[in-house]
Amino acid sequence: MKYQIIHSTICQYDSPVSVCHYHAKLIPRRLPYQNCPWHEMTIHPEPLQRYVRQDAFGNATMYFEIEGSHEELEVISKSLVELETYPSPDRKNTPCWELIRDACNSLHWNNASPAGEFACSSPLVRTNETLRNYALTSFPANCPVLSGVLHLNHRIFTEFTFDPMATNVATLMEEAWEKKRGVCQDYAHVMIGCLRSIGLPARYVSGYLETLPPQGKQKLIGADASHAWLSVWCGEALGWIDVDPTNDIMPSTRHITLAWGRDFSDVSPLRGVTLGAGNQKILVAVDVTPEI
Repeated sequence: MKYQIIHSTICQYDSPVSVCHYHAKLIPRRLPYQNCPWHEMTIHPEPLQRYVRQDAFGNATMYFEIEGSHEELEVISKSLVELETYPSPDRKNTPCWELIRDACNSLHWNNASPAGEFACSSPLVRTNETLRNYALTSFPANCPVLSGVLHLNHRIFTEFTFDPMATNVATLMEEAWEKKRGVCQDYAHVMIGCLRSIGLPARYVSGYLETLPPQGKQKLIGADASHAWLSVWCGEALGWIDVDPTNDIMPSTRHITLAWGRDFSDVSPLRGVTLGAGNQKILVAVDVTPEI
């Protein structure tokens, strides 16, 4: 499957900005089942300088800085992404979750130790006893890890309500948990918190999801949006397995991976500092168009 992706961000400032420095994480990752043969980023006003580097999690990150008075910043990222169908593992044949937990939290270095970083609390996802008790319902003794993950994935999908008005990007995980409402970011944060609270490594994934219009209706330009889900470490043989609690599915050829990290704070599509901005209004539009 091939997709053309256009991610447009416009920042409108209350007062002129003289200097701004930004990091943009808008370049799709190259993965075994995902390739990005082409990408370009248009920035207006034209940056004084820009360069691409990898962050600590291997995400391609473009840094740019602009000097000179301006009242609006426009960043347009365009990509071509190719996705292949990848096999879904048999959930019943995955290692029991206690083995994963113990390997990732061992005092001695082993092949699971790098994943152990994602079993710890992070700035936006803190572990606690309430989340632990909730998660353990899905993880009885000797339960295959992927069986437990998918059971928890379904429970969160069923027990939470998708409500864009209930939260925003600054909403804490604990608030979303109490409300049992939110958007994909909240669903992912809550499930990550549950998994980490029982010692399982889970990382936050940002990307895109191709949305389908109602039957008989034409797809609207700009109707797609950034999406979030998570990956869970399922042992050395299987590695990281993606799950999407917002939709109660395992991602496949409609999910395009952009970046991953401990939580949203590691993968914000556009983050930076400005001099003289005051308040700002951010307008985002995303188009994910399949190539026939």
